Amino acid sequence: MTEIADIVAFLRGRGRILVFTGAGISTDSGIPDFRGPNGLWTRLDPDDFTIDRYLSDAVVRRRSWENRAITGFLDAEPNAAHHAVVRLWEAGLLIGCVTQNVDGLHAAAGLPGQALVEMHGSATSTSCVRCHATQPTRNVAARLARGETDPACRACGGILKTDVVMFGERLPDHAMARALGMADEADAALAVGTTLGVFPAASVPLRVAERGMPFVIVNRGPTELDAVADLVFDGDAAAALEGLVTALVK
Repeated sequence: MTEIADIVAFLRGRGRILVFTGAGISTDSGIPDFRGPNGLWTRLDPDDFTIDRYLSDAVVRRRSWENRAITGFLDAEPNAAHHAVVRLWEAGLLIGCVTQNVDGLHAAAGLPGQALVEMHGSATSTSCVRCHATQPTRNVAARLARGETDPACRACGGILKTDVVMFGERLPDHAMARALGMADEADAALAVGTTLGVFPAASVPLRVAERGMPFVIVNRGPTELDAVADLVFDGDAAAALEGLVTALVK
């Protein structure tokens, strides 16, 4: 069974580590994951997260805004794992962090923009699908709290949508290009809190492994790339990452 000490020894001396994170890194911040036993997909309809239904159905949009409130992401704070990634960057051991998460907690922890790729966007900002005017999602949340169920853009009346990539939408080309660029320069990949089952995002750490670089997975439960990884640690992502980084930066 893999221990944190094994991972530390395996990654020691690497100075361009790519960290790839998923929902499991944010559960300690009170944000539920998607595919766990108590994940969001156990109580939400994934079809409500398709772009076509969102744009065509006001009821779906209302449920979407309600679900944003339920997850509590606007009030969430970075946990020890998010801060550990920042410490890895400050120690000069991180080439970058590519995240599937949309909670904005890596940025809130202090990870600079040049070190962060949010593959699926961020729910902390909201844009109009017609005129593309952007505002903090907190502004929209305040309107919801005042009783609006499907707030429209105040500039043009268009539909508002958080800046999150929904099912049926293409990943932003610039995000994918930056992520793959990091993968091409990385000398190791560390995947944390993700089942590595969502592509093309999961192709980023896989690209590092395919170049023959070390590939380590830290996740509670199996992932779809366990057979490819050099080491797999089954356990709490946040606690494991904090301990791992503390040992690496000594």
